[in-house]
Amino acid sequence: MIARSEPTCRTCGRSLQGVQVSASRRSGTTDELGPDEPERESSDGSDLLAALLDGMDAALCAFDADGVVTHWNREAERILGWGADEAVGRRGLAGWAVRSADAEEVEGRLLSAMHAPGRQVHEFALLTKDGGRVLVRMQSAAVRGTDGKPAGVYCAFSEVHAQIDLERSIALSEALFEDASWGVVLVDVDLRPAVVNAHAARALGTGRTSVLGRPLGELLSHGVEELESALQHVLAEGAPPAPAEVWVSVRAKEGEKRRCWRSGFLRLASPLAEEPVPLGVGWLFQDVTEAKQAEQEASLLRFRMQQLHRASRAAAECEDPAEAATVHLDFALAGFADHGLIDRAAGGAVTDAEAEGPVRLVRVAATPSGAPGPSRLAGQAGLPVRYAEGHPARQCVERVGAVRASAGAARPEAAREWALARQWPPDAVHALCAVLRSRGRTLGVVTFLRGAGRSAFERSDAMYAEDVAVRIASALDLSGLSDGE
Repeated sequence: MIARSEPTCRTCGRSLQGVQVSASRRSGTTDELGPDEPERESSDGSDLLAALLDGMDAALCAFDADGVVTHWNREAERILGWGADEAVGRRGLAGWAVRSADAEEVEGRLLSAMHAPGRQVHEFALLTKDGGRVLVRMQSAAVRGTDGKPAGVYCAFSEVHAQIDLERSIALSEALFEDASWGVVLVDVDLRPAVVNAHAARALGTGRTSVLGRPLGELLSHGVEELESALQHVLAEGAPPAPAEVWVSVRAKEGEKRRCWRSGFLRLASPLAEEPVPLGVGWLFQDVTEAKQAEQEASLLRFRMQQLHRASRAAAECEDPAEAATVHLDFALAGFADHGLIDRAAGGAVTDAEAEGPVRLVRVAATPSGAPGPSRLAGQAGLPVRYAEGHPARQCVERVGAVRASAGAARPEAAREWALARQWPPDAVHALCAVLRSRGRTLGVVTFLRGAGRSAFERSDAMYAEDVAVRIASALDLSGLSDGE
C-alpha cells in the first residue's frame, strides 16, 4: 500500500489539507483561508449592492430606525454635492441637507414611512453642498428586518423638473396614441407597424390591432415603394429636415382611395444602449388630399387662363383669321391634350332650325398624328369627313354642347380599332368634342384627343374646351366674313 504524502507549506511546513485558496477581485492575489473560515462572500455582496446603488438613475439614500444615514449613492451626490463619505453615518438631515428650521418636519415625514403601508411621495427643498436649494420629489418606504419589524427607511428622489419632464413625456406619448388629430405609427426595423393610433387606423381603413405586424404593401396598393424608401432613409440617415408629401392608394372595402399624406419621420433609438441602436421610425402624417387637390386645380386654372391670354395675344397678330383659329388650338393643347381637330359645317354656318337634320363636317385643321408640331390647315377640297351615325362630333352638333367619349380600359388593339373607326389618330383613347358657336349659329366642332398615358376628360376639362371653342368659332366666323360668305 502506497501512502500519499500531504502537501505542506514551503515556508512553515504546515499541512495544507483542507485549506481553501480564493482570488481577490480587487488585488488579484491569493489569500489563505483556514479550514474553518467561510469564504468571504459578504464582501462580494456588499460590492454588488454598492454597484447596483451607484448605477441607479435615481438618487437613493437610506436611514436606520434611529434616523442615521446608512446608504448614499452617486446620483444623490450629483444632485446635492454631498459625497457618500460625508453623508453616511450622519444622524438626520438637519444642518447639511435640510435647513434646521425644516428638519423636524422633513425627518418626521420620512421616518413615518416605517409605520405606513406602501410608498409615500413627498416634495422637499433640500440643500446642496454649495448652499443652494433643490426641489426634489421623494418616494419613501419601510425597510423591514428578518423578524418583519421596521428596521429603517429607504428614499428614492429626483429633481422635480426632471420628474415633471418624464411625466410630460409619458403623457405626450399616451395622448399621441389616443387623442391625436393626425396619424401616428411606430414602424419597426422590418418596416412593419408596431403601434398605431386611432386616427392612423381609420386612415388605413382597418383596426388598430389588425394592422400590427403586417407589411405596408398589404395596406397600400400604390405609393408603398416611396413610403418604404423614406422609412429606410430615416433608419440609415436620420430624420429629414422637412415634412414630405406622399401620394398613396389605400385598400378599402369600397375600393381604392387615393390620398395625399403630409408625413414627418423620426428615427427612434434606445436610450439604454451606449451607442444609438435604431428601434424603428416614428411616422406622423396628416391627410391633405383636399387641400392638394384644391391647390392643383387652382394651379391648373391659372395655367389655362395664361394660355388663353397668350393665345389671344398671338392670334391678334395673325392676318388670316383661319390661321388665328389654329393658334388658339395649339395653345390649348399644352398640358391638355395630345391631338386637336377642327371640323367646320359643310356649306357654312347652320342655324338652330337647320341643325335638326344631319350636318356634314369638313376638316379645316388638324395637328400632325405622327410627331408633335403646330396645327396645319386642311380641307381645301371641301370633302366631308366620313363620320358614322352617332359619332361624338355629330352628337356635339346635334346637342349644341360638349360630348366626352373614351375607349376605357380596352386592350391596345381594341383601342386602336375604336380610334380608327371614328376617323381619329390610332393612339387616341379619350376624346372631348366642343361645339363652335358664333352669332347664334353653329360653325362646326373642335375635338381634343388624349392618348393612353393621360386620364379621361372630366367636366372641368369640358368647360375649358368650351372657352377655347368660343375663340376658335370667332376666328372662323371672321374668316367666313372676310371671304364674303
